[in-house]
Amino acid sequence: MFSSVKQASSDQNADEESKTRPPYTVSPEAREPFQRKYTGACYCGNVEIAASGDPVDVRVCHCHSCQRTHGASYQWSAFFKKDQVLFTKGLDSLEFYNTETRTPHHKLPVKILCKDCHAPVGDEGRNMMLVFPTVFDWKDGKMPDSFKPRCHMFYGDRTFDIQDGVPKFEGMKDDSEMLPECADG
Repeated sequence: MFSSVKQASSDQNADEESKTRPPYTVSPEAREPFQRKYTGACYCGNVEIAASGDPVDVRVCHCHSCQRTHGASYQWSAFFKKDQVLFTKGLDSLEFYNTETRTPHHKLPVKILCKDCHAPVGDEGRNMMLVFPTVFDWKDGKMPDSFKPRCHMFYGDRTFDIQDGVPKFEGMKDDSEMLPECADG
């Protein structure tokens, strides 16, 4: 029992320590103030997030893990460098979940949700931050072209065909065989 209490305390300390660097705070090496190009929030608005520029990549993942953790057919993610993203409100409302260990702790890679409305906000990886584009509020209600998917990954696990003219990969992007858009060819 004591070891599990000690482990829980250690995990909580790691969760709090993680909030002392990007994307939870501005990098101490930053020479300019954080410029907000895109802003958004979780469903209830308790967690707010900003991005300082366009994503470096945008992908749709059809793997079973993404399907199950999102309760959807796929996960649509915009990839940013960590210092391009900043949580501007609600650090205390963040909840973490590591799918590899199936534990609610900040262990990379980690899913990030609002603990109040349980809306997924993004995924933090070792080097990148994935933000779900639906979190952002678009100017004039129109999504910028920079957020359009550039590929589909784990397309072999898809629940239905998507005919969008975007490359489809059996597994990871550029690391697996390309697939046709439709199952019948």
